[in-house]
Amino acid sequence: MPIRWTISHEERLVVATTEGVVTLKDIEAYLDAVVVADAAPYAKLFDASDVDLQASDDDVMMLGARMRAYATGPAGPVAFVVTTPLAREFVDRFLNLAAARRPADIFRTADEARRWLDAQPR
Repeated sequence: MPIRWTISHEERLVVATTEGVVTLKDIEAYLDAVVVADAAPYAKLFDASDVDLQASDDDVMMLGARMRAYATGPAGPVAFVVTTPLAREFVDRFLNLAAARRPADIFRTADEARRWLDAQPR
């Protein structure tokens, strides 16, 4: 599975990690799982440090539209871990298009991302 995730209701935390080729369908499956688990208000650490993103401009637009549709309730802070220019560009575009009202930032390591998440109000 290109995106693996765990949802901890006790910690109110979602941790997702990518591996290899990731497509729009993979990201949609992850987002759907978060919504179905009622974990949208939870903090999220999305580690895309090992990602081979296969997404077109249209895919990014569709993802942004889906995120705006999900933005009906509270959304927890999200920390992205990226190490490549391509992944950074995708996350920047995603954040601009999603227009979610929540803290979000981009980091180079999972440790930095986790420290930032731990400092965010929940």
